[in-house]
Parts: sequence; C-alpha cells; structure tokens
Amino acid sequence: MNILYAVCRAVVAVLMRLVFRLEVKNPEHLPRRGPVLLVANHSSFLDPPAIGSVAPRQLWFLAKEALFRIPLFGPLLGRLNARPVRREGRDPGALRIALRILEAQGALLIFPEGTRGDEGVLRPAKAGAGMLAVTSGAPVVPVYIRGSGRAWPRGRRFFRPVKITVAFGPPLAFDGSRHGDRRAQYQAACREMMAAIARLKDSVAAQGAAREPRVSRAQI
Repeated sequence: MNILYAVCRAVVAVLMRLVFRLEVKNPEHLPRRGPVLLVANHSSFLDPPAIGSVAPRQLWFLAKEALFRIPLFGPLLGRLNARPVRREGRDPGALRIALRILEAQGALLIFPEGTRGDEGVLRPAKAGAGMLAVTSGAPVVPVYIRGSGRAWPRGRRFFRPVKITVAFGPPLAFDGSRHGDRRAQYQAACREMMAAIARLKDSVAAQGAAREPRVSRAQI
C-alpha cells in the first residue's frame, strides 16, 4: 500500500465514522490477495471513499475523465490509485488499464451503472462491466452502499450527516474461457452482478428494519 493512500485512507475512515456513522458488513468476503473486481451501486461522490476506507486491502478506481482536469485534485486522484475513464461511448483504453490492474493482482472498484443515480434505485449495468468481469476471469465481489445518496445526493452542494452502510457480498465467478456468444456472456454477467447487489440491498434493508424499535398499540 503506498504511503499517501494509507494516510488518506486512515483519515477518511475516521471522518466517515464520525460524520456518517459508517458501518461495514461482511468485509471478509473481499479476498486479501490476488485479483478481484468490486462492483457497487452508485448514488454519491461519497461512494469511493466510503468503500475504500472499509475495504481490508488497497483498491484501485476508475473515475470520470473530467475530474483529472481539476487543478491539484486531478493529480491527487492519480496518486490515490484512480484512473480516468470516458463516460460517453466506448473507452478501450480504460478497459486495457482495468485489465492491467487485475493482471497485476490488484483490487479494482467499478460502478457498473456508469454514473450516479437516486438512492436505493438500481439500474442495469453497462456492457463494459460484464466484458471486464468475463474477460479478466477475476473473482467479482458485489458491494451495496446504503445512505450515501441521502447524505450527498446528485445536485446538492453540501452533504448531510446521514448514516452510511457498506455491505460486501460473496464473490461471483465468470468463466471467460467458455465458447459461445461473447455478447450474451457479457449481458449475463451484468445481470448477475446487479442481482447480487440487489440481494445485498434487501439484506441491509431487512437488518435495518429489524433494529428499528417497534411501537406497540398501547404506545399509539
């Protein structure tokens, strides 16, 4: 783990726990060694630091290209293991970078939906996510992050101190060596990874509901 990443991770972890009461569930599902692709839902700028601060190993990230053109912030992103990706159209360069990270035994975090959406709403994965999962053959760990879209939703200038939960799911496996229609394999991988994230969403919601105090009829 590079020193700057380690220092920033420690600082962010403290801030996330103080401000957002950050909670992590089942981090043991993330392999400590070897290549791994983390796929998560995306509703806030807070998602990468929240996941990175609780992951038990150093992560690499793909971030939209425009962020790297911001003075000072762009170079810092590069030092913190982020790599640029174009939102519009295909970006074969980003795919090559992602594959190199995984070939070097790295852990790469991506957001299959492609861009931020509303809190709690899961959208179909972009084809590139399925292509990366199948082509790399790396274990795919689904991640669900709850609360970040309420804490700092799209269009809001400042964040709110809303509780955030990050849940890791069991790794998925996609066999890229199989013969057949590659596009169909990519689409199937996209559906399977989003279904795994949906299951995590339901599990986190159920656990949250179980912890809420019940109101008896006598209290109403």
